[in-house]
Amino acid sequence: MAAEILCRRWMMLVIRELVAGTTRFNDLRRGVPKMSRSLLATRLRELEDFGVIERHLLSHQSGVHEYRLTEAGRDLLPVVEAVGNWGQKWVESRLSLRNLDASLLMWDMHRNLDPAPLPNRRCLIQFCFPELPPRQQNYWLVVEPSGDVELCRDDPGFELDLLVTTDLHSMTMIWMGLATVQELRERLDLSGDREIAARMQTWLGLSPFAPTERRVS
Repeated sequence: MAAEILCRRWMMLVIRELVAGTTRFNDLRRGVPKMSRSLLATRLRELEDFGVIERHLLSHQSGVHEYRLTEAGRDLLPVVEAVGNWGQKWVESRLSLRNLDASLLMWDMHRNLDPAPLPNRRCLIQFCFPELPPRQQNYWLVVEPSGDVELCRDDPGFELDLLVTTDLHSMTMIWMGLATVQELRERLDLSGDREIAARMQTWLGLSPFAPTERRVS
């Protein structure tokens, strides 16, 4: 019965997003970008029926809901971690690096970014992937003094602190923990605040499974 619930198509990825703290429908879509809206809505209804999540109405006027994990849902955290660690350890990295997605990469990077090494002020960091089509090249991370991090697809208009220009393959390798910023420094063009650039490895939002030792190349 547990397999029937958890092994449905896309289900574990939806649960991964919920466990990571995503609560809004549109944000869940950003975390699983290749999943259709209708199927996501179906999976959320199923998780609600199974008692894994609860739906809370935030505003009667807007009809916006949040999806929050129940005790049963929170108990899935070690399951998600085990699957992720297994994949990082045993799934061949070349397979992962064939399926590159800039929006998903930046979504995970923004969620795991560590603001502590950055200056105690609003920081704006732009990532540019020149090999992609123009509308998909640029992403902005707005890091507030409170520690909140926002991912923007359009220039938010603040003063830019750092521009990171690189290829998607290299940035994904760093995010997965397959290489460090220093090891791929020749593939990174860092323009702006030198201190922020020098500390990039410390504030960069890596995959939570990056520290897992890999057994395959």
